[in-house]
Amino acid sequence: MASQSAVSRRQQELQLQYSNYKNNLQQLASKIGNIEQETEEHKLVLDTLTPISKDRKCFRLINGVLVERTVGDVVPALETTAGGLKKVLEGLVKDYKKKQEEMEAWKTKNNVQVVSQ
Repeated sequence: MASQSAVSRRQQELQLQYSNYKNNLQQLASKIGNIEQETEEHKLVLDTLTPISKDRKCFRLINGVLVERTVGDVVPALETTAGGLKKVLEGLVKDYKKKQEEMEAWKTKNNVQVVSQ
């Protein structure tokens, strides 16, 4: 009877750890998706503003406030932000792959076989 409860407790622990891994991967994937979307929006705006005259006025949303600027002021800021987003995205993808490899190693180590995903 005691060994049966120990096995049951071990299975619950493994299920909990597996759920934690899956949740972490899901959260990282969600962050990656959000950053990719933001990166695409920045690219679209840069592609639109690049051929336009540098002294033409444009509007930019900063912390919920719409401010008037010139294209010459906005483009360098957008390029900097887009570069930062790209670095963050690369870091998140690297973290995701690392976490996924860690999960696979854990599954192999603990002989975990997923019945349904």
